[in-house]
Amino acid sequence: MRFWQALSGIFLGCTAFFLGCSSENSDSKVSGIEIGNPALALTADFSIDYSTPTEKILTKDLSKEPVLIDTFSLALTELRSYSSYYVSVSVDPVHGFQLWPYESDLNATLSVPFVENYAVEDAFSEIDLQEEGYLKEIGVTFKPETSKPNISGRILVGEEYVPFEYSLSHFDILSLRYHYSQIEKVTENKANLSVIFYVRNFVDGLDLSKAIPSEDGVIRLNSLENTSLWDSLNVRFVPSFTPLRYEYITATDTVSAYVESVWEQVALEEGENAVSNGDFSEGSKDWILMNQFSGVGDTSIIKENATDRIMKVDIQNAGRYSYSVQLIHENIPLVKGKRHMCVFTIWADSVTEITARLGSYTTYETVGFQEHVEVLTAGHSVELEFTPEVNTPFARFELNLGKNKRTFYIKDVKIYRLE
Repeated sequence: MRFWQALSGIFLGCTAFFLGCSSENSDSKVSGIEIGNPALALTADFSIDYSTPTEKILTKDLSKEPVLIDTFSLALTELRSYSSYYVSVSVDPVHGFQLWPYESDLNATLSVPFVENYAVEDAFSEIDLQEEGYLKEIGVTFKPETSKPNISGRILVGEEYVPFEYSLSHFDILSLRYHYSQIEKVTENKANLSVIFYVRNFVDGLDLSKAIPSEDGVIRLNSLENTSLWDSLNVRFVPSFTPLRYEYITATDTVSAYVESVWEQVALEEGENAVSNGDFSEGSKDWILMNQFSGVGDTSIIKENATDRIMKVDIQNAGRYSYSVQLIHENIPLVKGKRHMCVFTIWADSVTEITARLGSYTTYETVGFQEHVEVLTAGHSVELEFTPEVNTPFARFELNLGKNKRTFYIKDVKIYRLE
């Protein structure tokens, strides 16, 4: 099952520099957010929720909730975007692009009170997501506030609520990375990121009523009091924000991981095709043709019959390398240690060879496979089985078609998990 509905309807223009999108029943849109045209402002809201992420509704009656939170604040220190690029930029895709704080005040922080359903617009008013890239993730970084180092609230013990304080001292810095499909497009010119702390994810399955109160009647959960429960809550704390992945830094260690419930949805189910529009039924949507190093190609969609479509790629100038002309599909999720299959049908106007590759958009290293494929003049199926060594939600499928002047025909592209 695909993770929440991906943002759609964002236009990717055809340019001679890196895209060829000729007309014949073709469509020039891509998945995710194309940043830059038009400019896109960003807002954010921060809240707590007593439902679960799948319920997507706030619980109205909180009288029987095992835990109620009264105060919870963090200091927001940084906001970053992580994107793929097909033009020359100075942004390192691994470290992303810093959206906030601005260069005029790089030490700025923002106090974020989660219990107040806090919305940020004015502080982000200068953010303009106009970098020349395709958004993958938004990252938010927090640290504990010196003046508010605890989450405080009430724990239901028997029929009465007892006050508690949960110490946030287990981390120094916390970074959350949200998948592009977790970002809501509010208008044509504005997107919003919701950072929600799900209380039930934080406490369900733990019997906090067994915690021992201090002499003043307050249940304290920290490194000195009720440490076993505190350790258990620490493990749950960061995933309770439900980002795609996270990293936090402690005094002795750096911990990074995917949030399992979110990753399972992004990673798709066994047998589900990760290549959206792999049959080209929606024209060239979700596909990118990149021309570089003197390579020039163009694409069009051919109707094979009433239902089937073929992507035609005409290499007009072969360029110096096989990757001088690339047909690319982004956002292919791969699951470490599981067998996957890549299948596509291809032929050309003369016998030739191409390189098929599944790589990283950040480091450009191969993360799935890299194979030389013989292409015949009659359509034939190519099947490539592989087992990734890393988890990634954003692998990039490439057909490197340059170095020889040819015309290629491609159809029925699939990448799916076998187990």
